[in-house]
Amino acid sequence: MTRLRVLSRQWCHLCDDLLDALRPIAAAYGASIEVIDVDAHPELEAPWGELVPVVLGEDDAALCHYHLDAAAVHAYLARFPLKSAD
Repeated sequence: MTRLRVLSRQWCHLCDDLLDALRPIAAAYGASIEVIDVDAHPELEAPWGELVPVVLGEDDAALCHYHLDAAAVHAYLARFPLKSAD
């Protein structure tokens, strides 16, 4: 299963908006979403803190930040072949 990581903050309305828009896209591709609170991980604050929310792909490359770039996420997830249930 493909996994997207979202670097977020608990008090961030942009984070909530991005997650609400990302969930149906991830579901359509069978991808999971892992939400990581930047404030709970000081090592993430320096590189990502000013860009939150950030959507990261499997290789930790940023797909978008601040607002969801749906086209970028669709393009990224379309690269992964669908897996059969067999």
